[in-house]
Amino acid sequence: MSDQTAIAPDDSILFVIDVQSAFLDKLPSSERRPLLERIGWLIGVATWLQIPLVVTAEDLPHLGGVVPDIAQLLPPDTPTHNKMVFGLAADPAILAAVARTSRHTAILTGLETDVCVAQSALGLAQQGYRVAVVADATAAPEPAHTAGLSRMRDAGVVVVHVKNLYYEWLRTVEQAHRFRSESAHLRVPEGLRL
Repeated sequence: MSDQTAIAPDDSILFVIDVQSAFLDKLPSSERRPLLERIGWLIGVATWLQIPLVVTAEDLPHLGGVVPDIAQLLPPDTPTHNKMVFGLAADPAILAAVARTSRHTAILTGLETDVCVAQSALGLAQQGYRVAVVADATAAPEPAHTAGLSRMRDAGVVVVHVKNLYYEWLRTVEQAHRFRSESAHLRVPEGLRL
C-alpha cells in the first residue's frame, strides 16, 4: 500500500503506547491534558469504527498501568500488554496480538515519540506493516518529540495529525454526521477544529 493512499479504517489498528504517569509527567503540565484528550478521542473514534486497539504499558509492575483518564476510555476487556522492550514489535506476544487482527496498517499514539513510539514504528515497518504516527497524539519533551517524528518520517513512516486521520477514517460527510450524532458523549479535544 502506497503512502499516498488514504488510511482505511478496515485495515487499521490503533496502538496506545505507554501512556503512563512516568512518561506523561516529563511533559510540561500545559501539554498533558490536550495530549490525553486527543489520544482519548482517537480511542473513541476507533471504538466506534470497530478498529482494534493494542495497548501497552512499559514495565507495568514498576511503572504502573495506563493513566486512568485513558484506561476508562478503553473498551471492556481490552488487555494492556506489559512491554519490557522499547519497540513493541520485538515482543512475540504483542506481535501475535497484532497479527490476530489480520490488519496491516498500524496507527501509533502515545509516549515517548523518540524512543518507544519510534522503535515500535520501525519494528512494525520491518515486519511489513504500513505505519502511521499521529504527531499530535504522541509526545516527548522537546527536542526529542521533533527528532522522533523526523526519524520516523525519514524511515518511511507516514506522519498524520488527529484531524486528518479522523477524516481519512470516516471518508464521507454522511459518516461524519453519523459519528457526531452517535458519539455526542465524546468531547472533541480543545483546539481541534473539525
